[in-house]
Amino acid sequence: MGPLKGIKVIDMTTVLMGPYATQMLGDCGADVIKVESLDGDVTRLIGPMRHAGMGPVFLNTNRSKRSICLDLKKPAGREAVLRLLKDADVLVYNVRPQAMARLQLGYDVVSEVNPRLVYAGVFGFGQNGPYAAKPAYDDLIQGATALPALMAQTGDGVPRYVPNALVDRIVGLTAVGAICASLVHRDRTGRGQRVDIPMFETMAGFVMGDHMGGLTYEPPLDKGGYARHLSRDRRPYKTSDGYLSVIVYNDKQWENFFKATRRDDLRADPKFSTFAGRAANIDLVYAELARIFETRTTAEWIDLLTKADVPVMPMHDLASILHDEHLEATGFFPVVTHPTEGPIRSMKVTATWSETEAEPVRLAPRLNEHGAEILREIGYSHEEIAAMVRDGVTRAAPE
Repeated sequence: MGPLKGIKVIDMTTVLMGPYATQMLGDCGADVIKVESLDGDVTRLIGPMRHAGMGPVFLNTNRSKRSICLDLKKPAGREAVLRLLKDADVLVYNVRPQAMARLQLGYDVVSEVNPRLVYAGVFGFGQNGPYAAKPAYDDLIQGATALPALMAQTGDGVPRYVPNALVDRIVGLTAVGAICASLVHRDRTGRGQRVDIPMFETMAGFVMGDHMGGLTYEPPLDKGGYARHLSRDRRPYKTSDGYLSVIVYNDKQWENFFKATRRDDLRADPKFSTFAGRAANIDLVYAELARIFETRTTAEWIDLLTKADVPVMPMHDLASILHDEHLEATGFFPVVTHPTEGPIRSMKVTATWSETEAEPVRLAPRLNEHGAEILREIGYSHEEIAAMVRDGVTRAAPE
């Protein structure tokens, strides 16, 4: 039933960061009610798709949820949300706090309705700095936390964003931890609280944790940066017929590598034989590895290095990873049948529990699929729901 069974989460988030976090809460057993605008989460429109409003980004970040749409700018829509919050455990939102205040749904208001509520905001910036009211997106935060500069340093000199919504997902993961910690505090004290999870500060810590280097000290010992990560030859290695991911890291692995490749000359070279020597000459070390790996096929290297207990993995692309032998054996990409979208490829919950195993409880909902059901649960009559549809506060149930 999942470790969060019995926890009710009101999800007022859109796009990726917030929905990714609330999907994890739902996968863990929480009852997640996704409150959407009358037009729905914008990721519903990102294709390709079989039916309007059910694109793959939405499908893959909004399972284990129920959907209701409400116009929160109308008093009746706001009243419905406040009713939802009366017995909720968590509210998650990802607009700026100033926008929540304009909707009269700030923490000062909501905590009066439900003092036990964990009121969690995932947004751009901490609220005690000059960027507090600025909008934020994944690309902006990547740039502001030096990722494109690092990409330029290790590549062709042109700054580029990481081709993944890295910030949204890392901040979403951070939010899950913060929310669960707040629930523990609430269960100990009986009091909820406001918790802010800012994108900028979260990612600044994430990136600089690796790259602070000599900037850790006052005065600085160097210009920062983790040399191994910044080596231009730290990349998948080209073999005679493809590419391969290999890391020879500790002394034992290097000794095994020397034996497997019969490179006694490298074993005798202090630049290769000790951790300190390799760290001080990392560019030379990686360049030599690159030359070595071009001498055999990918299959030959995987066999040789696996037998030598040297860490090695295939370099997948988006198609081949679907057929990775380990992911196939663990059933990571199950094909499931969505009620309206037919067969779709899903992804398993990655963590496992010995007592409270978690798995998706439902697939991503159509817009307002559960609207009437949710409104009935908080006391609205059939006539009141019909009036809300007529007045444009919500929509009619989807066909």
